[in-house]
Amino acid sequence: MKKTAWLLALILLVGTVLTACGGGDSKSSGGSGDGKKPETVRVGIFKNVTHAAGYVALENKYFEKYWGEGVKVEVTAFDNGSDFSTALATDQIDLGFVGPGPSTNQYLKSKNFKVISGSNNGGAVLAVRKDAGISSVKDLVGKTVAIPTRGSTNEISLRLLLQQEGLKVTTDKSGVEIIARAPADTLVAMRQKEVDATLIPEPWGTQMEKEGIGQILVDWDKIPPNNGNYPLTILVASDKFLKDHRDMAKGAIQANIDAINFIKSNPDKSYDLINNQLKKLSGKGLDNELIKAALSRLNLTPDVSKEAIEEMAKVSIDAGFIKNVKKEELDLSKFLDLSLLDEVKKEKK
Repeated sequence: MKKTAWLLALILLVGTVLTACGGGDSKSSGGSGDGKKPETVRVGIFKNVTHAAGYVALENKYFEKYWGEGVKVEVTAFDNGSDFSTALATDQIDLGFVGPGPSTNQYLKSKNFKVISGSNNGGAVLAVRKDAGISSVKDLVGKTVAIPTRGSTNEISLRLLLQQEGLKVTTDKSGVEIIARAPADTLVAMRQKEVDATLIPEPWGTQMEKEGIGQILVDWDKIPPNNGNYPLTILVASDKFLKDHRDMAKGAIQANIDAINFIKSNPDKSYDLINNQLKKLSGKGLDNELIKAALSRLNLTPDVSKEAIEEMAKVSIDAGFIKNVKKEELDLSKFLDLSLLDEVKKEKK
């Protein structure tokens, strides 16, 4: 009997050890639920200077500072918010920087990620082709205006700007036609006179001015909502990551804030850091003067206006980007979880 009992105990011990060693995929943060640090955290970001804080956080290794050097930061670069938001909702990335427009649209479908901090308010401009005969927003009637992607935060701002002037979005000459073009393609289209104007994130508007093909008609601090003081870049995280690694999500917020403070205190040192990340993510850097001009049109802040996000969401409902939701029934109360941001702010005091 003693020998049998000893064998049973040994079997149970070996089984316990095997379970501990073999349970789940430790390479990704997605899903063991055991609270252990992941080997890799998957971060998403855009190839835009409006994501400057994220660039500096990556370049200065602020994420590693708060997550620990044993954690690998795996970066995926996106061209638009729709692709980013889909990747976040389908567990291809864990957290990252995106605009509120497409992320709100996706949230209302999947409801499996949250806004945990702001990063930048404003930074988009309305640029017009020099020979298009446009000297005011009202002159956009009968013209074609490009935005980076359908349902983007930039399109929402454009629609609000047109509403302010009593203009309609149409597909004929009676109103303003909106088309989707990636920023680099929009630059080419402006050169070739295929589009008349664009509401676009910096530094693209400045680059058009520098090349002499366009001029900024409405600067960033006049773009709605709130005259430029609206979330253009926010930090979001999946519910799974927040559940399994809440302290690391808090570390991401701290890294974002450290990067914002670094840029504000060391703008000249920031240009090369931002450029280094641009080269890594897009294969091509920018003239530092363009980056400097772009930063002058950003309001870097971790704060988030829920009211501005709700206003933009209502425009998306009117435009048909958000379906099966009525404006009076819109509820984004669970979309924002700013409790970690509040904790970080209290600790920094």
